[in-house]
Amino acid sequence: MPRIRRPRRGSMAYYPRKRARSEIPHIRSWPEIDGGPKIQGFAGYKAGMTHVFVVDYRPTSTTSGKEVMVPVTVVETPPMKVLGIRLYKDTPYGRKVVKEVWHPKPDREIARRIPYPKNVSKPKVKDLKGLEVDDVRLIMYTQPYLVTGVPKKAPEIMEIRVGGGTVEERIDYALSKLGKEIPFEEFQKAGAMVDVIAVTKGKGYEGRVKRFGVKLLSHKNSKHRRMIGTQGPWHPNWIMHTVPSSGQMGYHQRTEFNKRVLKVGDNGREITPRGGFLHYGVVRNSYVIIHGTIPGPVKRLIRFRDPIRRRGVEVEVPQITYISTASKQGT
Repeated sequence: MPRIRRPRRGSMAYYPRKRARSEIPHIRSWPEIDGGPKIQGFAGYKAGMTHVFVVDYRPTSTTSGKEVMVPVTVVETPPMKVLGIRLYKDTPYGRKVVKEVWHPKPDREIARRIPYPKNVSKPKVKDLKGLEVDDVRLIMYTQPYLVTGVPKKAPEIMEIRVGGGTVEERIDYALSKLGKEIPFEEFQKAGAMVDVIAVTKGKGYEGRVKRFGVKLLSHKNSKHRRMIGTQGPWHPNWIMHTVPSSGQMGYHQRTEFNKRVLKVGDNGREITPRGGFLHYGVVRNSYVIIHGTIPGPVKRLIRFRDPIRRRGVEVEVPQITYISTASKQGT
């Protein structure tokens, strides 16, 4: 028989395929940016999908300059608040915390998530000066109690890097934002590219065919059609990790690079479909329209980051001519 040459079924890039450690995505890498200091990330809640008509901004496209219909995802992004500041220093043994300061009077919902100390003194500028600092992060939290589509009150707490400018300028920027609300507009504008990080929709325990896409066996197979054809070679005399096997599928943290922000708005009702988004309801806060799909089901926490592998054309503001608000409930 001739030798069969084809790519393996099922990518080995995502291993181990187990449940995510936390529903709050963790970001390990942040890009370096130019300009003044600003936050390099944000978070929101996935409301659902719709479609819009936009003037094609891709110069090499066959429909360049023409009106095209594109699928979009709506993410509700109420303002985030700054809970604290964390300063890091790079050492031969990794990144170490040099100093932390916390807001003396946070929202009472913080107690739902972490035990907050009662007597916190107001930070002073001199407390953060004269330190050897290489990185500045803001400890920020979401406000899910403003979102009617998400049935939770406990905020999600996360670190977001402050980039741009000098280290002293970043520290001054962080101190000026301590305890205040930061809207999405201070992170990115319409037309910018962002990376989207989220935990995908969980599928539970699935078999080999659905999990890896292996072919069904012949109908003449003596036992089952959805089993694996071979468990691997005789030696090594154990089942190798490259052999497709059943197990957890979905609920993995995934990153999608270079997603275009088509619109940033304040009035959520202007993009809410008649009857509301399925399993979500009405968007009542500020929102972001992202070109294409993003990971995760409705109500899932979505994190944004400055693009770490920037690609795509530069766009001032995408020209949206129509946003569909037709009912998603069916006829």
